[in-house]
Amino acid sequence: MSINDKCRVCRRAGEKLFLKGEKCFSQKCSILRKPYAPGVPPKRRKSRSSEYGIQLREAQKLKKTYGIDEKQFKRIVKGVLKKRGKEDVSRLLLKRIEKRISNVIFRVGLAKSRRNSQQLVSHAHFSLNGKKINISSQEVKLGDEIKLSEKSKKNNYFKKILPLVKKESIPSWLSFDKEKGLIKVAQEPKVEEIGMKINIPLVLVFYSK
Repeated sequence: MSINDKCRVCRRAGEKLFLKGEKCFSQKCSILRKPYAPGVPPKRRKSRSSEYGIQLREAQKLKKTYGIDEKQFKRIVKGVLKKRGKEDVSRLLLKRIEKRISNVIFRVGLAKSRRNSQQLVSHAHFSLNGKKINISSQEVKLGDEIKLSEKSKKNNYFKKILPLVKKESIPSWLSFDKEKGLIKVAQEPKVEEIGMKINIPLVLVFYSK
């Protein structure tokens, strides 16, 4: 996906999905300059979306935000829906996608975006519980340890980004030892810390059909 394509995804969603790292936090963000859908004049009256269209849009926003393809996402949702009646499936879905290893690395601050994080994992910069990993969709669990390799610590990218990691920005369910390059899953993810502006029940309804 090109840089411009990422901007269009956010503009279609009508909100920032933080797909481009630092630029999303600057005044250069396209959604600030053009707060309307691509190809739609800003003064044009919005047509009312169908129920199906609204559900689809929410599902696409969630997938794009986390960088999950349709096949993977559908598998996760179907698994979550099996717990219906036993657990709060909306919270369970958010927790599961939060626990993807690429998201964990992004949340700690070792990647500028989730897309960037996926690339770092695929290049085998990290190990999970002592074993090298290159699958960004891997879900972590309570007690897991993700470690930056000693070789990767010498990489120019990590030399620059490690000093920028701020402890106060790391969610409470994760801990990070900057010196060791070690991330620990200390708790289950807290939905209240995620800050998602997505209607999860509508996503679940969409995939329940």
